[in-house]
Amino acid sequence: MIWKKEKSPEQQEKERQEEIDKEIHNSAEEKKDGTKTHGEVLRDQITDALKTYDKNSSSILLSSLTAGMEIGFSYLLLATLFYFLEGKMAEDTIFKMIAFVYPMGFILVVLGQSILFTEQTALLTLPVLNKKRTPLSMLKLWGLVISGNLVGGYFIGLLLVWLGPRLEIFDLHVIETIALHVLKAKIHVILVSAMVAGWLMGLLSWLLASVRDTISQIVIIFLITSVLSFASLHHSIIGNIEVFTGMISSDKVHLIDYLSFQSTALLGNAFGGAIFVALLKYRAFVFNIGK
Repeated sequence: MIWKKEKSPEQQEKERQEEIDKEIHNSAEEKKDGTKTHGEVLRDQITDALKTYDKNSSSILLSSLTAGMEIGFSYLLLATLFYFLEGKMAEDTIFKMIAFVYPMGFILVVLGQSILFTEQTALLTLPVLNKKRTPLSMLKLWGLVISGNLVGGYFIGLLLVWLGPRLEIFDLHVIETIALHVLKAKIHVILVSAMVAGWLMGLLSWLLASVRDTISQIVIIFLITSVLSFASLHHSIIGNIEVFTGMISSDKVHLIDYLSFQSTALLGNAFGGAIFVALLKYRAFVFNIGK
């Protein structure tokens, strides 16, 4: 009798991973309506993420710095709109109207292919789930992107605090009002709100990969980010500008307020994108293979 050597758990895991990689690689069947299949989107997302991992640190930092500045154009428009409508309609109505201009910075960032943390969170998690990169390499990359986004936000924030009042498009009172609006929720509410925002931003990245034309991409960016604004969900990168500008121009917003908000929003956004999009989308594909 010939005894068949039992495979070790490591060998079984390796074969399972090879099977997953093969299925991802072969997922190229396009749907009849022109959209991509789940496997094709997953393949493209992992491929794009690996390209980001392979970029040098200077390139990543510069691209994320650019994104932090470009997202400031959303802040420019929302502050200008608030100032224009103040006194003409109720404040809570103005904050809802802001949803129409809020997407502008996101459109500039995404179509311009700058690296925005919340849009890249789920994307950069996928190679880790697929065992092509380590969690440590992901955290290092997150750190670079966050640093660039925040510094870019500080720069555009300082510029707009100086420029807005001088152009008379908004004043320091508007800056303070916006910052206090962002900070008004309890810290645990901000955490959950940021998780939902991260979830939506992760879906944004996934949906963008499923369509091919620019018009569809703009529509998707507008819909997702306008929901963030209309629902007052907390986004760590544009929120960085909103609270930072309030801190440097108002005695009602303090450093501890900024640090508390920023750390909570970053944590919530990261968790929402990595868990509710990257992990669930990846595991859904893997479970389907196992059928």
